[in-house]
Amino acid sequence: MTSMFRSFVLAAGAFAAAGAMAQTKWDLATAYPATNFHTENINAFAADIDKATGGKLKITVHANAALFKAPEIKRAVQGGQAQAGEILLVNFQNEWQVFGADGLPFLADSYDEAMKLYKAQKPLLEKKLGEQGMLLLYAVPWPPQGIYSKKPLAAAADLKGVKWRAYSPATARIAELVGAQPVTVQAAEVSQAFATGVVESMMSSGSTGWDAKLHEHVKYWYDTQAWLPKNAIIVNKAAFDALDAATQAAVRKAAADAETRGWASSQKANGETLDKLKAAGMQILPPPPALKADMKKVGDTMLKEWLEKAGPEGKQLVDAFSK
Repeated sequence: MTSMFRSFVLAAGAFAAAGAMAQTKWDLATAYPATNFHTENINAFAADIDKATGGKLKITVHANAALFKAPEIKRAVQGGQAQAGEILLVNFQNEWQVFGADGLPFLADSYDEAMKLYKAQKPLLEKKLGEQGMLLLYAVPWPPQGIYSKKPLAAAADLKGVKWRAYSPATARIAELVGAQPVTVQAAEVSQAFATGVVESMMSSGSTGWDAKLHEHVKYWYDTQAWLPKNAIIVNKAAFDALDAATQAAVRKAAADAETRGWASSQKANGETLDKLKAAGMQILPPPPALKADMKKVGDTMLKEWLEKAGPEGKQLVDAFSK
């Protein structure tokens, strides 16, 4: 009996160990709050994969920069410190200009135009990330970008000397062109930065403003619809390749569903967050004609500069988008 019991225990242990080995666990790092629509979409993506694989692949989502700060996530995924992550593509423009295409002011200024730009950009993104040992799973845009300001704005000249939040090379360049003072502030620190006067203005979406409770510190948001920057979900290629074919297919299917759902969520979040900010006392305004014209000139300058830096790839992208 003792021998039989021991054999049973050993067999059960081996079975449990095989089960544990069969389950794969991934960490997915993101810099945004759990309540943000991007993060909610990622959680649904992880749940879809869990369900489709019968628990074979478990993804733990680490929100609000808990695992890595925004600028660190891409390198962490590339190096395998996290199997997957969410990155704001425009943050990496200095590394490769095409990452910043959807941060060019007024190039793509609506959801339809943003999708058109994404279709032109996607093959280039997939090739570059592949060269870096990563895969693009899906991408979802932020709502259209407007200008937050503690004071009313009539023209770009009103931004001269103003402390301006810069979160990407493009937003830093806008500050330079309008004479504002760029200050680098990550998403998780926006609320504190406005509360303490570290920044007084920025270009961002209604969603970011609501996440950061900017209605408590800022009176004005001008709906310039300047651009719709995308967050991309990337995965370490070696981690993906280690999955069996059925699990890989489940990840691809969940990613496609998350992309469709995410674009719809972004449009919904745009209306809802602007309504919330307005109800909380912020003035949601169309840009005055002079401000609109000034920002269009900024956009034209930045597109010209970008094309010079981006070279043939940039021209290929803009030509494909403009068709």
